Amino acid sequence: MFENLSDRLERSFKILKGEGKITEINVAETMKDVRRALIDADVNYKVAKTFTDKVKQKALGMNVLTAVKPGQLMVKLVHDELAELMGGETVGLELKNRPAIILMSGLQGSGKTTFSGKLANMLKKKQRKNPLLVACDVYRPAAIEQLKVVGASVEVPVYSEPDNKNVVEIANNGIREAKAKGYDVVIIDTAGRLAIDEQMMNEIETLKKAVNPDETLFVVDSMTGQDAVNTAKEFNDRLDFDGVVLTKLDGDTRGGAALSIRTVVTKPIKFVGTGEKMEAIDPFHPSRMADRILGMGDIVSLVERAQEQFDQEEALRLQKKIQKNKFDFNDFLGQIQQIKKMGNLKDLASMIPGVGKAIKDVDIDDDAFKSIEAIIQSMTPKERSNPEILNQSRRMRIAKGSGTSVQEVGRLIKQFDQTRKMMKMMTGSKASMMMNAMRGKMPNMPGMPGMKPQH
Repeated sequence: MFENLSDRLERSFKILKGEGKITEINVAETMKDVRRALIDADVNYKVAKTFTDKVKQKALGMNVLTAVKPGQLMVKLVHDELAELMGGETVGLELKNRPAIILMSGLQGSGKTTFSGKLANMLKKKQRKNPLLVACDVYRPAAIEQLKVVGASVEVPVYSEPDNKNVVEIANNGIREAKAKGYDVVIIDTAGRLAIDEQMMNEIETLKKAVNPDETLFVVDSMTGQDAVNTAKEFNDRLDFDGVVLTKLDGDTRGGAALSIRTVVTKPIKFVGTGEKMEAIDPFHPSRMADRILGMGDIVSLVERAQEQFDQEEALRLQKKIQKNKFDFNDFLGQIQQIKKMGNLKDLASMIPGVGKAIKDVDIDDDAFKSIEAIIQSMTPKERSNPEILNQSRRMRIAKGSGTSVQEVGRLIKQFDQTRKMMKMMTGSKASMMMNAMRGKMPNMPGMPGMKPQH
């Protein structure tokens, strides 16, 4: 995400490298290059021009302290303006009513149904809500079944009427069901529609008036770039939605939608989808996104994800085991599974300042832990709890059971032993332990390309 834009902006700032002071000439040259970089990232031309004009005006209007280098000042100005361009402040959901109603809208294939499940899962786990999904896509074959599968995966019930084609009736009946059974949030999944399809647009307008939602969200595939922004404007003109959801930000997107959409529709980006897993949903933080675009990482989001997975009681239990050198393969497997829940591995690593650029061309497979898990799961309960009993004959059996070689099993055991010794030397929270591991301070694990220790 944003890799090409990050590279281009870094090259733009090099124009000022070595310059003693800000001048109209070097600022103009830098901003010209920045504008090209934004346009290449599929940012709306008017948005890109306004952006660079503002930065230029601020740069030339400042009394620059001699201690601040021109290049550093420009990075700061661009960062602040990027954050402002994307909304400035983080904007959450306004769920005042009981049940609160969230209406999903968007194009076909934008990921509304999957996102509805992600949102339900987030509200359930993080806000202790009791959501109900309502299936109002009555056109796409198997749409109701898809929502039911998504709902089942996050253990959220789905209200549907497969034989009814009246979406207003279905939605109202779903809301009545929620009131009767004590659900406090209703998420209405609707059919994808084109802005040029007058009948479909009239339908969702009518549906919005009928259910009077607390939140109307427009879901857009960020990989469609500038087209996404144009579509959002057309939908907003008809629906006056409350916020935007950008899906597929983990894909090969140039970032134009994220940078343009707030200015064009004057509505906040509220959430981003960063992967296929049901946990791959994040509130949108403009300042943190600006950090990532400029290669500064996003350590706050990384820590927040870690805190979601690692509870305090578990951390204390593990700390005691580590101190007694009793950390075993059961604990190790648990750590792997918790890290996997945090999201895409490359996305996680890119949140660490300085790492994103280093791993840009490295393929970090989400299945990188698979061989390690297979080896551990081929051990007996006794072997997992007592790694010291893993002699040659046991290693041969484990290799055969896991589809790996005896050398791979031996390497994992050796590296696990090294890791256990290093963990005993470490102190601090589970999150800091994981971050040390991701920085490369723990031994390189088999099957983990690109995650080598730094010296």
